[in-house]
Amino acid sequence: MPEIHSSAQVSPDAQLAESVTVGPFAIIDGPAIIGADCEIGPQVWIHGSVEMGTDNKIGYGSVVGGDPQDLSFDPATETGVHLGNGNVIREYVTIHRATAAGTHTTMGNDNYLMNGAHLGHDVILGNKNILSNNVLLAGFVEVGNAVVIGGACAFHQFIKIGDYVMAQGLAGSSKDVPPYCILRHLNRLSGLNSIGLRRAGFKPEERKEIKSAYALLFQSGLPLGSALGKIGAQEWGPAATKLIDAMRNPSSKGVLTREEGPKD
Repeated sequence: MPEIHSSAQVSPDAQLAESVTVGPFAIIDGPAIIGADCEIGPQVWIHGSVEMGTDNKIGYGSVVGGDPQDLSFDPATETGVHLGNGNVIREYVTIHRATAAGTHTTMGNDNYLMNGAHLGHDVILGNKNILSNNVLLAGFVEVGNAVVIGGACAFHQFIKIGDYVMAQGLAGSSKDVPPYCILRHLNRLSGLNSIGLRRAGFKPEERKEIKSAYALLFQSGLPLGSALGKIGAQEWGPAATKLIDAMRNPSSKGVLTREEGPKD
């Protein structure tokens, strides 16, 4: 039997695995599906159609499945939140459900969200990401894998944040952040996340190729279209191709280049 504190309220429609624990004054008020070894902390609110895999830890006062902050949203619309496995969600995190019927705000596996982080409606968060305190992801933001975001960063709706990005604290973006890059200030890149790539196990030849592609795209002085044309004349491995594809196929908001944003 799940271990449910006497002060918690759990809907009869919820499905809890045998090894789930639910803390004091927590509320699970909808048809949630909660997998094995999940820990629902004190005063957590799990609202509506929330599905989570195994070994997730939801910290004190967090809200998972709350209504979108969208003035046009009809609360009767059936949407939800999907969480994978092994995620750590610390205190007062908010994860809002999606907006279109039958869709979900989604999180992959092994993410770590610190105090006060916010995932807006329809966010897609990949695997092994770290979101520091008070990080704000607006609606429809897509985050790749192994991204590290510093405290109090904010990201505009509909943008993409590529794999292995590192964002310095208090940074933000209203455009896509390409894979492997460092984001600092507002809408300004600051080179490659070389240390992160090395720690992640990228081979020296892969790192060298990514650096070469980055130099052509951001340091050659060419307009982006011309730089992409020059890059197209060469062959690139899968790692560098991910960076190139991000520049070729940005979201509707466009993609950052190094020259954008305030100067030091």
